Amino acid sequence: MLSAYPNKGRTLLTGLVIAVFGVAGGIGVYLLAALAALVAGRPENADGVPSFGPLADLAVAFLTVAAVLPATLLAQRWIQRRPAVRLRWGLLFRCLAVAVVPVVLLLSVDGMPDGKVVGLAEFAPAVLVALLVVPVQAAAEEYLLRGWLLQAVNQWVRSPWPPIALQAVVFAALHGWGTPWGFADLVVFGLVAGWLTVRTGGLEAAIALHVANNLISVLLAAAYGELGVDQTAADMPWQYAVADLPLLLGYAAVIVMLTRRRDAGTIGPGPDGVSGRSRRRRIRVPDTEIA
Repeated sequence: MLSAYPNKGRTLLTGLVIAVFGVAGGIGVYLLAALAALVAGRPENADGVPSFGPLADLAVAFLTVAAVLPATLLAQRWIQRRPAVRLRWGLLFRCLAVAVVPVVLLLSVDGMPDGKVVGLAEFAPAVLVALLVVPVQAAAEEYLLRGWLLQAVNQWVRSPWPPIALQAVVFAALHGWGTPWGFADLVVFGLVAGWLTVRTGGLEAAIALHVANNLISVLLAAAYGELGVDQTAADMPWQYAVADLPLLLGYAAVIVMLTRRRDAGTIGPGPDGVSGRSRRRRIRVPDTEIA
């Protein structure tokens, strides 16, 4: 049946399947958590939903996004018939080590949060939950936006820049409409992550930056007992946005030097075997092993 769909048709069908099953999965996670808390007789949170507490609410929030990951991978595998995804784990961990620096520097702009540091008994579970859910949530957004959406839009245009720009705007919009500065910073984050995906031929640099940003932010909030705070990156004030720009550009520059030294690929060949540096700059991010 799928052979009746041309490449662009399969791409559109893949997007529809990702949207339906990703949203359904996220809603399912949310409802299951609320139902479990209701059965356990737990009190309601600030949103009026039965809850096991701020840490559980945080895990549910991340897992509702993480539900997009299996939907994205399976839809690409079954509809677009792409091989199994393989990350370059060595490169991923090297990028993660680099990403810690700009994230810590950005968080230091405003200093440490007010309040007292919580005890180990409260902090340790938060560390465990964060390590389990944050990387999967970050990877889900990267595979959806810097992975599938980049390549999908690239089928209709010759340059990689329209797909990079579009996914950056979508990325910012999915985080909500906070301050103009916060939205602008998210767009810049998306542009840098998208460009690095094209430049390095994989999602490792984008995933590393995303994981470092979310993980360190969550751990810092947990250390000061602020997991229930609803502010997100979309609410960023102008000072953070201004400080974040050179840090993001610096991260990109370091990753480019790192991958150049290790001969990481840039833009690989498209499905027709045509090199991305010839006739058309077709984006190809990890649907095969790129090591």
